[in-house]
Amino acid sequence: MGSNRVGIAFVIAFALAGCSPQVAPPPGDTSAAAPPPIRPQAAPAPPVTGQPVLAADPVEVVVDLVADELTLRAAGASEPALAAAARRQQKAYRVLARHPEWDALVRPRVPGPLLDAYDRNIDARRQLGAMGRGKATLPAWRISPPPPAEELLRYYRDAEAATGVGWNYLAAINFVETAFGRISGVSTAGAQGPMQFLPSTFATYGAGTDIWSPHDSIMAAGRFLAAHGFARDRDQAIYRYNNSRRYVRAINQYAHLIGADPAVFAGYHRWEVYYNSTAGDVVLPAGYESTSPMPVEEYLKSHPQ
Repeated sequence: MGSNRVGIAFVIAFALAGCSPQVAPPPGDTSAAAPPPIRPQAAPAPPVTGQPVLAADPVEVVVDLVADELTLRAAGASEPALAAAARRQQKAYRVLARHPEWDALVRPRVPGPLLDAYDRNIDARRQLGAMGRGKATLPAWRISPPPPAEELLRYYRDAEAATGVGWNYLAAINFVETAFGRISGVSTAGAQGPMQFLPSTFATYGAGTDIWSPHDSIMAAGRFLAAHGFARDRDQAIYRYNNSRRYVRAINQYAHLIGADPAVFAGYHRWEVYYNSTAGDVVLPAGYESTSPMPVEEYLKSHPQ
């Protein structure tokens, strides 16, 4: 087959509308960026079931986002503070990306050192948002905590060493596809596992391993991208993974940020699963499980956001 498609997986979970001229251009290759150091992680924060409350004023939203970005980069910040900042950061980018008409008002409030990260996050979300519309039903998924960050970093490094595919690109794909493995489910196209492979494609690149294993699926993704010319034409290899230029651009933006700053990967690892529905954004927390599509309004009656 010509592509390792991604169906609906985390592309739908990320979905937002809009686009803006005030975004960074697609980045250069950062596959040689040094991976972040592995540091012991504190105990995970208790699961949450709703969404953080943001300010009503767009300027206040971006001012608070800047404060959260600084917290996520601060040495010695506590895990509860980091988790809360990451939740607000995620929601703020979703809200700001949905409103390109605010760009001229809010973007000048972002300090210069954070502007590149802001632009790339907004652009990535808008690219993914343009790939799908809100659904009236929530998916037949199970949401679980992801593998620890240090474990995933080891898998990305192993795959880079074996295939030459930049660890940060594998991380970005894992992030976009299943929120680092939080999402367990089968897409409408039949894709499975943390890196969302069709079983037929995994049979070629999985080397007889387990499609549901984070390590095995990350290794297979490295083999797939290498076989499709990542070293010669990175963008075309990513396009073969998912046939969308918007997807390629979003992966490039996230990979650049992940490779440039260890705090970015740690922050994304704390993000939750959002699903874009006809009722708006819905957080699907760890413990969510449905064996068949569920009307979103029915879910919201017992799980207010």
